[in-house]
Amino acid sequence: MLKKRIIPCLDIKDGTTVKGINFEGLRNAGDPVELAVKYEQEGADELVFLDITATVEDRKTFVELVKDIAGQLSIPFTVGGGISSVEDVRKLLEAGADKISINSSAVKNPQLISELAKEFGSQCVVVAIDTRLTNGSDLVYVRGGRQVTALNTVEWAKECASLGAGEILLTSMDGDGTKSGFDVRITSLVSEAVNIPVIASGGAGSIDDFVQVFNETKATGALAASIFHFNEVPVQELKKQLKKQKIAVR
Repeated sequence: MLKKRIIPCLDIKDGTTVKGINFEGLRNAGDPVELAVKYEQEGADELVFLDITATVEDRKTFVELVKDIAGQLSIPFTVGGGISSVEDVRKLLEAGADKISINSSAVKNPQLISELAKEFGSQCVVVAIDTRLTNGSDLVYVRGGRQVTALNTVEWAKECASLGAGEILLTSMDGDGTKSGFDVRITSLVSEAVNIPVIASGGAGSIDDFVQVFNETKATGALAASIFHFNEVPVQELKKQLKKQKIAVR
């Protein structure tokens, strides 16, 4: 059985780590390089870096900042934001990223998933899906959660897997930053529907939330930001408690 992964996330805006609620009301959460070092030392399994305004501002992600963070890490490092081509990915991998995450560009051009998987291997390609329950349907959102699409979340996840994605990063926008718990319902639906790893994201507020999402869904990883950034739940304490609950962690 795959051991469950604990994954802190650095949401980056203007070179600084930020955190909001439901993708809005951002506040400063600290220096990204310092946070990366802290999470590595605390025993995080991976680190995710998302340049959250790159797509909206129509620019590429901060390659130099990626290089600075990667230089401090030995754990897997996933980078997303403003990625739309094979060349973009090559630059980020050369800067030290291990995996890349695409969202809006994958919706706009699904064949990009296949191109990247063919060029760099599926293990390198993470498709991030931002989802929200909208008029009774689970719909995919793009452009940093600003724009709704007609795509059904579960069907889109299945298409991403069939096109060569190696992993799904599933963020419940309804839960994001609320600390009300992971969205077990949509996480369960997506993780049951695909045969690739699914990372649950959005809503983590306590150790019990991680226990629940791992016990009640097939998610293989759980991602959180503010509870780690503001020292509400240290990574090593979380892992210790998960082990006590008989949940296999690294």
